[in-house]
Order: sequence, then C-alpha cells, then structure tokens
Amino acid sequence: MVENSLPARVALRCCAWSERWFPDGYAFAVLMVTLVAAAALLLGVPASDVAGNFGTGYWGLIPFTMQMTFIIIGGYLTADSPPIAALTRRLAAVPRSGRGAIALISLFSMALALVHWGLSLILASLLARALSTRDDLRLDYRAAGAAAIIGSGSIWAMGLSSSAAQLQANPASMPPALLAITGVVPFSETIFTWQSLVLTLVVGAVSAWIAWSSAPPDAQAATAQQLGIRVPVQDHALPARTRPGEWLEYSPLLNLVLVALGGSWLVMEVAAKGLVATISSLNTYNFIFIMLGLLLQWRPRRFMSALSRSIPSVAGVLIQFPLYGAIAAMMTSAKNGAGVTLATQITHFFTQFTSTHTFAVIVGAYSAVLGIFLPSGGGKWLVEAPYVMQVANELQYPLGWAVQIYNAAEALPNLINPFWMLPVLGIMGLKARDVIGYTFVQFLVHVPLVLFLLWILGTTTAYHPPVMPAAAP
Repeated sequence: MVENSLPARVALRCCAWSERWFPDGYAFAVLMVTLVAAAALLLGVPASDVAGNFGTGYWGLIPFTMQMTFIIIGGYLTADSPPIAALTRRLAAVPRSGRGAIALISLFSMALALVHWGLSLILASLLARALSTRDDLRLDYRAAGAAAIIGSGSIWAMGLSSSAAQLQANPASMPPALLAITGVVPFSETIFTWQSLVLTLVVGAVSAWIAWSSAPPDAQAATAQQLGIRVPVQDHALPARTRPGEWLEYSPLLNLVLVALGGSWLVMEVAAKGLVATISSLNTYNFIFIMLGLLLQWRPRRFMSALSRSIPSVAGVLIQFPLYGAIAAMMTSAKNGAGVTLATQITHFFTQFTSTHTFAVIVGAYSAVLGIFLPSGGGKWLVEAPYVMQVANELQYPLGWAVQIYNAAEALPNLINPFWMLPVLGIMGLKARDVIGYTFVQFLVHVPLVLFLLWILGTTTAYHPPVMPAAAP
C-alpha cells in the first residue's frame, strides 16, 4: 500500500475536519435532544408534553445505563487481570507494522462482537493500548481507537449479540402485541442463514481492509504521546502488607467464596433455562464477568485496585445515556393531537413507499436514520418492529430477513454516533472527534455496501407466515 493511498488521504482529511468541527460526545447528545424536541414541536406535539417526556425519559435508561457501566467495569476487571493482560501482550507482539496493528485490532473487535458487543469494545480497546506502548511500532492512536469501534459499527448484530434476533426467538420475552404480528422467528431464519453468513463475511473483510488501508503512514501517524495521552502501564504488583488487618485483603479466600456462590447460581440458571437463554440476559452476562474478574484478579486488594482504574472509563456513559433516554421518550411517547408520535411519523414516511423490491433498501435506510436518534439495539427494535414486520407480512416479505435488515442497518450509525463509542473513548482517553474521521470513512463505504447486500441477498429468501408458539399445557 503506497503511502498516499486514497483511503488514507480521505481519512486524514476527515480527521482534520472532525478535530476542528466535530463536537464532544456530550455536546453531540445535547444537539440530538435539541433536534428531536424541535421536530416534535413541528409535528404538533404540545410543548408541555415534549418537556414532560424529556423529564420522565431522562431516567428511562437508568437500568441500561447501569448495565453498560458494568459491562465496562466487568470487562476491565477481566482484561486488566494478570492472565488476560499477559495474553493481550502476546497478541500485541504479533504485528510488524502500524497498519498491521490496526488491521489486527479491527479483526479482533469484529470477532468478539459476534459473541458480545460489550466484550468487543473493552478488549479491543485494551489491545490497542497495549500496542501503543510498543517502541518498535509507530501506531496512529486515533486509527487504533476507530478500529476498536469497528465491531459495534459493522457486524455485531449478525451474531449472538443481536438483541432483535434473540428477542424474536424467545416468545416469552416478546410483548404480546408484537408476537401477534411476527410470531416466533428462530435463529435458523435470522443469524444462522447462509445469507447472513455471506453478509457478515463480506462486510467484515471490507471493514478490516478499510481499517488497514486508511491508517496513515508512519510519517503522518499521531501516537498517543503526540496526542498528549498517557497510556497507563499495567502493574499488578501489590505493595507489601503493613498490618495484620490487611490479611483478608491479600488472601484469595474472600474472592473464592463469592465465585463459588456465583458459580453455583450460574450452574442452576443454565440447568433451568439452557446456556443460550442464560447468557442472553445482559444482567447475567455482566454477572459472569464480575465473577470472572474476581477469580482472575485473585486477591481482593488487586480486584479493588483494578476497579478504581476502571471508574474513569464510565464517566461518559453515566452522564450521556440519560440524554438518549430522554430522546427515546420524546420520539416514542410524546404525541400530537392526532395521537401520532415522531417515531411513528418517521416510520410511516419510509414505509409508505415500500414494495417487495424496495423493502430492504428503504427499511434499512430508515433503521439507520432512526439509529442516530435511538441508539439502542433491542429497545429500538420494539419501536420499529410493529410497523416494519406488519408491512413485511402485507408484502409477503421474509420475516427472518426483515430482522436481519434491521440488524445490519442498525449498526451503521454506530460509526458516526458517539453513543457506542463511549467505552472505547473512556478506556483509551480519546475524544469522539479523534476517531470520527476514520469511522466516517467506514460509514461512507458501509452504507451502499450493506444496503446492496441486504437487497440482493433478500431476493434469495422466501416468505413464511408467522408461526405462533405452542400453547402451554
């Protein structure tokens, strides 16, 4: 790859623009609040309802905010442990060039994202940090941060991370009104189809190539040091005990008691619900990583030290997620005199022009646009599904592929919306404007590529009427 490659030139120009003009993630969230409030008022929603839903919605994502917080903390506790840190250092020793390191981070991020998007964001960020400490690599720290985000902006929802696919396959978790429209859509019609596999492989390969080719050459690479970012060096050595009362803090006994209790509960959950159903719960997933962190950190003192290091990474999540909760409430609950919400109006705007031939492109574009304002994979599906799946039934469009259209397109705005970038930015000490230039290049390529693949692969699928779950005896 020559040094003045087109992707690298475009990325550097986008970076120069974003570093100058793109707001911080918090300012971006406030801007989105302002735009949604203004749009609701133009739709005819009373100002009192807009303000009321802002206030009530502000706390609407608090459970999810805490789940996201614990995803970061649990992932950090695990990845910052001596065994995982050693594995990360070994992986970081593999690349022989800065561009090779960027490609490795992107592949690592995407592979993990298929298992769980939270794990992808955390471990890819820590791998990028480990690579940045190598003296023999000139690593562009901005491109490394963008590469760590690639998993959540490309193929995360095409795997077990998919909230929509998980929801549609588990009738007990679905709202009755939605179940009546869609029925049960098993994994065999969504994430486990050959069409889904083809889309995942193509988008993943293209994403890795863009990450590699858009990374700047050594002469133009901005290292963490040049950006004024101090990458902490992992030090797992514990200070010597100074008093008898510290014995329990240095003994693994307390950690092992908690791990034994937690592990027993997990075994009972898997026995009762099955492995997939158990780990599909975000609370259970976080619990697993807290228990794993306790085990890998081994001693309470080391566990608490790692916990303290993880806290700065969650500041952006704690203050910005409530704003997105307010946005969701203003879009889905605030109604005008005709009882129409802003989300419904957007849905109708896109779906009224839909036919069998245009369904994939129009619904995909709609889902991506709505994702800028409602960045929540599972929650947003509950907003879209009643209308999108009803239209799919009317057009006799394959319901399983309609779910995958949502999954693939829903990831697109994650490349330009700071919402899902927050864990990476917090761990790496970056700002949204530092990475948006590189992720925007990904976005420019992904939009036409994903929409085309959704359309062409959709022509190879067949419609099946909704299948309702068997009634309990």
